[in-house]
Amino acid sequence: MTTTPLDPRRARQAVNEALLEIVPDADVASLGPDDELRQTLELDSMDFLAFARRLSESTGQPIDEYDYDRLTTVRACVDLLTSRR
Repeated sequence: MTTTPLDPRRARQAVNEALLEIVPDADVASLGPDDELRQTLELDSMDFLAFARRLSESTGQPIDEYDYDRLTTVRACVDLLTSRR
C-alpha cells in the first residue's frame, strides 16, 4: 500500500496530538526535536504502543512493529511520517 507522506508541520501536529492522548498533561510544546520521547515523557511499553497505534490511525500512515525503533524523538517521528511512500 502506498500512502502520501505528510508535510512536516502536519506530521509534528499529529505527533503532538497522539502524545497528548497518551499523556494528557504533557507539555508537548516544550519537547525539543531530539528529546527522547520514552524517557522524557516516562512512557512505559503500553503507553508507547498506544502512541504508535494512535499516530498510525490519526495519520493513515502504517506504522509496523519494525518501525517502532524509529519512533524515538519528535524529529524521528516526523521524519518517518514525511518520508512514507
